[in-house]
Amino acid sequence: MLVNLSEILQPALEGRYAVGCFNVFGYEDARAVVQAAERLEAPVILSANLDLRQFMPVKMVAELFRGLAEEARVPVCVHLDHTYAVDDVMDAIDLGFSSVMIDGSQLPLEENIAAVKRVVAYARARSVSVEAEIGSVPYAEGRDHIRSELTDPDEARRLAEEGGLDALAVSVGNVHRLTAPGATVAFDRLKEIEALVRLPLVIHGTSGLYEDDIRRLARTRVCKFNIGTVLRQAFGASLRQAFTDDAAIYDRLDLMKIAMPAVQKEAERMITLLGWPGSGKTL
Repeated sequence: MLVNLSEILQPALEGRYAVGCFNVFGYEDARAVVQAAERLEAPVILSANLDLRQFMPVKMVAELFRGLAEEARVPVCVHLDHTYAVDDVMDAIDLGFSSVMIDGSQLPLEENIAAVKRVVAYARARSVSVEAEIGSVPYAEGRDHIRSELTDPDEARRLAEEGGLDALAVSVGNVHRLTAPGATVAFDRLKEIEALVRLPLVIHGTSGLYEDDIRRLARTRVCKFNIGTVLRQAFGASLRQAFTDDAAIYDRLDLMKIAMPAVQKEAERMITLLGWPGSGKTL
């Protein structure tokens, strides 16, 4: 069933677990994520990042994700990841995304707040949830223009209160696109943010976190984790193994039948790691 972000994050906040927001790149891995959620009877978020939107028209992404969400037996949110232009976010809302992220993290605080307020005003009338970011989560590779800056708790409070958001992404040592755990989480900074911000919080760069830190974070106000790299790694590793096992294999559907179970298994592992308490708890 198609839902917006608030419909799955509020139960997560109350239940002290978190929801996986999976960056996927087409039908096969999106379907594998939904199948993982259905097997565990868990809510899930399908996310379209910038790389996917540069490869596939946003309209097609929206239709694909919405179709999967509407047919799913579990709550599925269709989310637009980091987007920097207000007009682009509004276009995505019109195309059917049930949740959007307006990323003004590279802007001065006042401009970030102003952009968020514009998006929220547009989204509210259409029952669409809005996420923003304060501070700046860096990238391990690519996006060299994105700076690294821990979230200032008072700025987080202002953006949350003045912006009217549904969820707030924070920078507490997390890093996008790390290929192995290595990030050091500033839990003291997170505690300061939690004392001032009552919204559900979001962590980007989950693949770079140690499992113990993920479990610990999922027991705080962080109840949305963006996940991408570990899915791509599972996909790539399974394809390499397929060619090793059979050098003559070439059919796309045969390859997907090998790769997608690996993606589903990894999605199930992450949903469980985020503390999903089991079927029947919130559905």
